[in-house]
Amino acid sequence: MNKIKDWVNRLKKGHMLSVIGVFFLIIIILGIFLYRSQAKAKQTSENTYNMAFYELVDYVGNVETYLAKALISTTPEHGAETLTNLWREANMAQTYLSRLPIETQELENTQKFLNQVSDYSYSLSRKNIYNEALSDEDLKNLEELHSYSIELENTLNQLSEDINSGRIKWGELADKGSKAFAQEVSTTSNDGFSSLEENFHEYSGLIYDGAFSEHLTSQEKKGLTGEDIDEETAKQKAQEFFGQDKIKEMQSSGLTENSTIPAYNFTITTEDDNQATISISQKGGHIIYMNYNRDVNSEILTAEEADQKGKEYLEARGFSNMKETYYLKQEGIMTINYAYVQNDVVMYPDLIKVKVALDNGDILGVETTGYLNNHTERNLANVKISIDEAKKTLNNRLNIESQGMAVIPTEWQSEILCYEFKGKVQDTEFLVYINAENGREEDILVIKDTPNGILTM
Repeated sequence: MNKIKDWVNRLKKGHMLSVIGVFFLIIIILGIFLYRSQAKAKQTSENTYNMAFYELVDYVGNVETYLAKALISTTPEHGAETLTNLWREANMAQTYLSRLPIETQELENTQKFLNQVSDYSYSLSRKNIYNEALSDEDLKNLEELHSYSIELENTLNQLSEDINSGRIKWGELADKGSKAFAQEVSTTSNDGFSSLEENFHEYSGLIYDGAFSEHLTSQEKKGLTGEDIDEETAKQKAQEFFGQDKIKEMQSSGLTENSTIPAYNFTITTEDDNQATISISQKGGHIIYMNYNRDVNSEILTAEEADQKGKEYLEARGFSNMKETYYLKQEGIMTINYAYVQNDVVMYPDLIKVKVALDNGDILGVETTGYLNNHTERNLANVKISIDEAKKTLNNRLNIESQGMAVIPTEWQSEILCYEFKGKVQDTEFLVYINAENGREEDILVIKDTPNGILTM
């Protein structure tokens, strides 16, 4: 009997040992599987970064080549082709630069350089398309860009050597952060990555007139005037702007410093227990944003009446000479774009958006970012062609309904003084903008009169 019990106990112990053995075997197998999966993912990531880097090297090399060609091109036709290719290659270089595991601020000047090459070459290609030769100033700018492209190309070639030698591993950089990037690069070469941003230190951007102008990289907010204010002053300005009689309670959300316009932010509980938010700039105490949430259940006001409410509101708060442009109506609220007018010229960059409740005319929202970024008194002396000369460039099918002058923004963040013609071709309404300095057709917008508002496309 005792022998049987001993045999059963040994069997139980052996069974447990087997279970433990199987358990450890499973752990080992899982560990090997996870290690191989991690290694495979790491290798895939490394290959992806390597591909992006070598694509960047190729495109920067092409940028340098096309910049050199642009310096010696003698015909507008060939120049336009060269500059268009340059624009494309610089754009692609920016794309692949952004895919590397390096924080944006570490490559700020490099990115700015590629961006300027892209935009400047595009603006010069338009000159060539209009059969204009490049000026001495244009060629001087291209020569400067070319010298910096050589610096960039040399740096990337040094990086290629460090990557090929194994000194740089992208996965480690992604883990350690971008500062490790500079430390990993060979210190024996003046062209290493650690000197890349230093190479661009004195590169402050081109200064020239044209579609891509100086203020593209400028941090200046032209409409943001005045001295810095503290939080208590900002609170008082917010109360004045919103209306002290409408405020039940007000709380501060503090200062937001990492935005394009540092601002004090406040949350308001209104007397009718609705919520509103308001943002006041640290510099000068300007209103940046206000939004007031309440239901609008009826539409009593017409578009014209809502527009008048918006203008009166802006005028009372120091925004004079504002003209309505286009509007959108949604859920009983009309959002109207107002542009500043100087000497009968509409300044489309100086925009303020106003939300008007159509039940009683309350102002439910204001956004002044465009105005604060761009508002200034312009020099309007660049008119070199008459309005009759400008009309000659229009399509003869356009039936002109109104005409005037406007300053329009470009995609390069510059401005152009234009004649603005509103007209129809059959049943379609258009806005056509003719450059007041050289008679070029700068832009055409289609006006859409929808049930929800007047929009442009």
